[in-house]
Amino acid sequence: MENNRNEKSEVIIKGVDIPFMDLVVLLVKLALASIPAMFVIYFVFAFMTMIFGGMFQMFMFRV
Repeated sequence: MENNRNEKSEVIIKGVDIPFMDLVVLLVKLALASIPAMFVIYFVFAFMTMIFGGMFQMFMFRV
C-alpha cells in the first residue's frame, strides 16, 4: 500500500475505553501539576504588574 499525500484519510473514534482507576490517577496527577503552574502564572503576572505599574505611574496625577 502506497502513501499518497493527496489522499485524505478519515479517522472515526467510536469510543474510548479507559479503566476508572487509570482515569482517577490521571486526573490526580493533572491536579497536582496545576499547583506549580499557578505559582508560575502568578509570578509572571506580578512581574508584569510591577513593570507596567512603574511605567504608567507617571501618568497618574496625585491630588
